[in-house]
Amino acid sequence: MTLTPYRETLALRGIRSLLLMATLARIPITAGTVTLTLHVTLDLHLGYGAAGLVGAAFTVGSSIGAPVLGRITDRKGLRPVLVLTTLAELTFWTTAQAMPYWALLIAALLGGFLTLPAFSVARQSIAALAPESHRLPAFALDSITTELSFMAGPALGVLISTTAGPRVAMLAVGGGILLSGIGLYLLNPPIRGKHETPISAGERVPRNTWLKPRLVAVLAISSAATLVLSGTDVAVVAVLQNSGEVEWTGAVLGLWAAYSLLGGFSYGTVKRGLPPLVLFAPMALLTIPVGLAGGHWWLLALLLLPAGALCAPTITATADAVSRLTPASARGEAMGLHNSSLTVGVALGAPLAGVVMDTWSPAWGFTAVGGVGLVVAALALPAELRRRREQPADEATDPADESADPLASGAAGPAVELPSPEATAPTH
Repeated sequence: MTLTPYRETLALRGIRSLLLMATLARIPITAGTVTLTLHVTLDLHLGYGAAGLVGAAFTVGSSIGAPVLGRITDRKGLRPVLVLTTLAELTFWTTAQAMPYWALLIAALLGGFLTLPAFSVARQSIAALAPESHRLPAFALDSITTELSFMAGPALGVLISTTAGPRVAMLAVGGGILLSGIGLYLLNPPIRGKHETPISAGERVPRNTWLKPRLVAVLAISSAATLVLSGTDVAVVAVLQNSGEVEWTGAVLGLWAAYSLLGGFSYGTVKRGLPPLVLFAPMALLTIPVGLAGGHWWLLALLLLPAGALCAPTITATADAVSRLTPASARGEAMGLHNSSLTVGVALGAPLAGVVMDTWSPAWGFTAVGGVGLVVAALALPAELRRRREQPADEATDPADESADPLASGAAGPAVELPSPEATAPTH
């Protein structure tokens, strides 16, 4: 394994500062859900069902808002969106801690809709800053730093909530998002490459020219991947709790995260990426037998290794494919859809695993989420087979062009032809 791809990628102008700022900006965002949960249960003295509704409202708002904010970014630029979302988030987190439950439920929906788009903006900017030959390692670094943010954010949220109180934690989240918004505003990472049409040109690309079955398949895989991940997370806790080894939960989940980080880091060094489906299908399949570990924490940690090593590479491959399957003028909306897909998967995985585990046993949670993942992989298979049929024809048309389809390779060229200025029309 060579580190040359990473050295070259980090040497690109703007990549280091973008990754650093994005990592820091994501920490308070990832702390938000657990902080809201603890506020509802500890401060409002309500149950976890009520807390789950608030979290669901925030998630629904975020899933709807991400593509909308991305579309505004495509048309108006990044800074207006950063100002809007930073002020909205600051207002939500500073006032939510004083709201009654019913008001908090409504505010969570609006707050989620106007979430600071740190995740999608980072990926959109990576696509603008990194040439196609370096997008794979760039997105791998983004996936790694995202995982680090998810490891730090919730832990800090719990720490502040259990020491100073959930209301203080909510104010801390608001302050962190304010600093993140200011940082991103000052950094102002580019969302269009130097060779791409600037926002000022007002180019509009109809959605039906890029939102095609191949991209829909990638989005479905993205959602299914995080469904498997969130369901696995809950199943690990349930299995260890059922076997009386709950004290090993942190160690097992830590090893699982380490597998993903190592897998993502290794994947970023390959010369040609793999189709998201090729990475996701075995990840889902290898999740099913994890439940065979029974009550042995060390065996559970060992069985998580194969699927865990494919987590970050799968997310990396989906982000890379989305960036190549969409034109620059629609990249913000597409990355917003990608972020929504990831969010929806996270929201669905835990309840799915929970229902199955309550009905049968904790071990069946892995089977449930892995099985759903395989179903999604099967539904996405026709798009992959179609790509394989069309690829030889494309190569025969242009023998000098060795680039593969975006769904297939990290070294792929643009998969959507940009319409000429005369052919462009407002997006519907």
